[in-house]
Amino acid sequence: MLRADVDVLKEATALPAEVVAAIGALRAKLAARKNAIERQTFVEGGDTAPLPHPPEELARDAGALRVLLHSLAFGTLTPYIDDPIKNAVTQAQMDMTLDVMAHSLVYWTQEVVARGLMTRGGRIYAMTSSGSTRVLPAYGPVSAAKAALEAHIRQLAAELAPRGIAANAIRAGVTDTPALRKIPGHEAIIAGARRRNPSGRLTTPEDVARAIATLAHPDTYWITGNVIGVDGGEEIVG
Repeated sequence: MLRADVDVLKEATALPAEVVAAIGALRAKLAARKNAIERQTFVEGGDTAPLPHPPEELARDAGALRVLLHSLAFGTLTPYIDDPIKNAVTQAQMDMTLDVMAHSLVYWTQEVVARGLMTRGGRIYAMTSSGSTRVLPAYGPVSAAKAALEAHIRQLAAELAPRGIAANAIRAGVTDTPALRKIPGHEAIIAGARRRNPSGRLTTPEDVARAIATLAHPDTYWITGNVIGVDGGEEIVG
């Protein structure tokens, strides 16, 4: 997590410093995992090297983990059908996108729970988008990953409820980020969101950080299994 991001979280809430530190630590670990995935190479036949498990030092150094934030934007933007068909999405690309952007949430949750890093009062958040239910050019694999991510959140919420751990997906509004700018036609997406958002602007990273920091408060323990919109009302306007 960037220093500025940590500062926003500290300013947004009176949560203990260790909660903010936990969010920052997990973001750093997820970023390291993403970098490791980016360095892997595809082998002949469409298979990929196994995805790395959370590093051992996380279990040794992190202590009690209050918040796990899953926010990985690394996938293929490739159409399902193309001419020639060789330009269409491959099984390796599809598997990689779903594994990184969706299934990794399950594996990381398994690790932190099994190792006793997260117990009663823990919070799990995963960043989704309205693309989970919409069609955009070449966005199919990522859309599938976001839909799977939301399904994983629902299942994790049900299975973790007896342990007192809540899990929710955060659906941010359109936010002008480097990840968004990789989507074909992002200019039109930004212009459309700015035009229809009743709050009169795009969502910012600070909006999302403040929402997550607030949702991490102990009093939100009964909120679980949801897709929570953080978009200034963008989604409710047609």
